[in-house]
Amino acid sequence: MPTYVARVRDAKGNAKKEKIVANSLGEARSALREQGLFVQELEENKGFSPSLNLADIQTSMAKVSVKDKAVFSRQFAALVNAGVAMVRGLGVLAEQCTNPKLKKALLEISSDVQQGTNLSDAMRKHPQCFDGLYTSMVQAGEVGGVLDEVLNRLAKLLEDMARLQNQIKSAMTYPVVVGVIATLIFLGMTIFLIPIFTGIFEELGGELPLFTQIMLNISAFLRSPSVIILIVLVPTVAFAYKQYYSTRVGRETMDRFFLKMPLFGDLIEKTATARFCRTFGSLTRSGVPILTSLEIVRDTSGNQVGANAIDEARKEIQTGGMISIALQKEQVFPPMAIQMISIGEETGELDKMLMKVADFYEDEVEQAVKGLTSIMEPIMILFLGGMVGSILVAMYLPMFAIFEKLG
Repeated sequence: MPTYVARVRDAKGNAKKEKIVANSLGEARSALREQGLFVQELEENKGFSPSLNLADIQTSMAKVSVKDKAVFSRQFAALVNAGVAMVRGLGVLAEQCTNPKLKKALLEISSDVQQGTNLSDAMRKHPQCFDGLYTSMVQAGEVGGVLDEVLNRLAKLLEDMARLQNQIKSAMTYPVVVGVIATLIFLGMTIFLIPIFTGIFEELGGELPLFTQIMLNISAFLRSPSVIILIVLVPTVAFAYKQYYSTRVGRETMDRFFLKMPLFGDLIEKTATARFCRTFGSLTRSGVPILTSLEIVRDTSGNQVGANAIDEARKEIQTGGMISIALQKEQVFPPMAIQMISIGEETGELDKMLMKVADFYEDEVEQAVKGLTSIMEPIMILFLGGMVGSILVAMYLPMFAIFEKLG
């Protein structure tokens, strides 16, 4: 019997990996659910295969982006709405798909559907292409007979998520690029320019200013074998941070710190709020049960502090409470968002209110990105100018002292 590897969460919300032997994927999923585990990803453990060809390598290395899934959803919805048979529609989309991983997944899904498997169950076999959020909404669409509507909602959700990601990337691109350029200029001037001045200072003699001596010491260190320590230290610290962040405590600590960061903390909070409301609203509107929706939103939140708040909301609902009360206790989401969610619960139009909150905070993110960019530009220019200027000042200070003596 084949062995399956699953990424699951237990009743306490702790993530872990499980291996299970079963006759089929469905049997493995049922067995894990009987153990009280929430299955996030499940795939067959194929082990090591020495006969990999170039096509297999390209497929395994390819990534399915949010945009790829959004385009597929929009096209598939149009085909389903036009009355095209599901198997034929999947085949057509597989033929024109340019992403090798998604293309392979669509061909296998088409084959499974042709053999009588539900579309959502067939998609669950490919967690790298279709996550729990996607498959749950598709399942709700199949059960309710509104698959085309759900696919259109999925396309809209994924397009909004992609736009939000692009806005964050655009805010981060400028400071990162300027920071890299500033670092390269500093290293170039320190390694190649300062040694020229070092020889001049040695010939002239005399006591050097403290700032100049510090720059000369930095230059000497960067040109000495001791720089290997720095080269080794940087990836070591990066690896240690990655390992720490992979733990629950580390992720929670760092995510809490990110939320309190100056300039960026407010942007991260608004982004998390918009993502939570958009995803949760799309799931509930599509007919996914509210507890399942909260589990999916928790696992796709991207922020451990937010995930903890969502998990508390799920527990509150299980005991007959309200989502807004639980979210208010955790103090993660903005008060206005919580108040609007509370009104949605009271009026019985939670999904509509969630969409309005998502629209509002997506606009807020856009404005925050523009504001952040306008603030970062002068700061980075001052940083770059200050770095270059400090090196030049350090080199010319001794010369001014010498000119004063000669004068």
